[in-house]
Amino acid sequence: MLRKFSVRNFKNFKETLVLDLGKVGGYKFNPECIADSTVSKCIIYGRNATGKTNLGEAIGDIFDILFGVPQRMRNDRFLNADSDEPVAEFTYEFAFGEDRIVYTYQRNNRHELVSEILCLNDNSIYKMNFEKSDLSDTNLELIGAETIQLKKYTDAMEPVLADIEGETDTQVPFLRYILNNAPLLPDNVLRSMEDYIKRMRHISVSLIKRSRLNPAFNDYLADTRNLEQFQEFLNVMGIECELEVAKSPDGQNELFFKHETLVPFYENASSGTLSLLTLYRRIMVFDKTPSFLYMDEFDAYYNYEMSEKIVKFLKSNFPKCQVVLTTHNTNLMTNQLMRPDCLFILSGTGKLTALCDATERELREGHNLEKLYIGGEFEQYE
Repeated sequence: MLRKFSVRNFKNFKETLVLDLGKVGGYKFNPECIADSTVSKCIIYGRNATGKTNLGEAIGDIFDILFGVPQRMRNDRFLNADSDEPVAEFTYEFAFGEDRIVYTYQRNNRHELVSEILCLNDNSIYKMNFEKSDLSDTNLELIGAETIQLKKYTDAMEPVLADIEGETDTQVPFLRYILNNAPLLPDNVLRSMEDYIKRMRHISVSLIKRSRLNPAFNDYLADTRNLEQFQEFLNVMGIECELEVAKSPDGQNELFFKHETLVPFYENASSGTLSLLTLYRRIMVFDKTPSFLYMDEFDAYYNYEMSEKIVKFLKSNFPKCQVVLTTHNTNLMTNQLMRPDCLFILSGTGKLTALCDATERELREGHNLEKLYIGGEFEQYE
């Protein structure tokens, strides 16, 4: 699981921002928000332009590092505009059983790495300086990768010829090289890390319209059992409806609301319903069970009742998945649903603070957190 994440000099995060999921309070209520002594369900509040979307993009950056495929295609500014530092730094601390992995890397844009460092249980495994093509402090035997061909890798890290656009190919991170070339056993801790990162997901309201362009989902729903499960999901979320899949004139499966006359689903569903479809498709259908979900403004199209139902759905159906939600909805800031160590405020200066650390008051189960928030109890941390 992800225990801690920090980022510096990325977009609006000039100073180091830390998301510490390993800091768990002693609360006895809502234990399903915690898994393996780590926060597994949390909600982040922040005013507009504090960087909630940027935080999700920063956490998901490691997916690009390991697999060479960014989770979100963005061409906007990478480094903080007010900083003179030439690199952004990302640090991830993972826990798998008794093992602790700390992986740190620096990059100066979306295509070039400057350095990376890997540590396992406080032991340095390697340090890589891409500007000097220097690989040092290699203790690869500690991860079962001592037979890997180091010279082949360092030779490949020599400057790459520019392409016709004037850009160079992305350097291959040494961690990716190890995972692709070392004879690691299936139970190796790096395989656990690789599997976890492969199943990290970033879901945004901007993905809603993509549901219209996914005929594979209609084919999936052509199975009666799958259609019934999706219909039940919508009903539980408060969307009372019956669904049917029928063939269009060109032979394609199409989804309809079932009435005396079939009503095309995508053309007539509300934004909230389409958003629910996107959520369902992303986490329940084609992907493996996600390990980490970052859902940015997840309830932008929902009323407060549906927002609460989604949180309860995620808590009950994904007990081991770490879920980070961002929202402006203070109705969710309640001990009936969450707990003070799982509710965070993102300030305009790029600092994340759990509610239990944002007041001198000892927050208890009976406190009305929303009322305290509206009353300015945590104002200095916004």
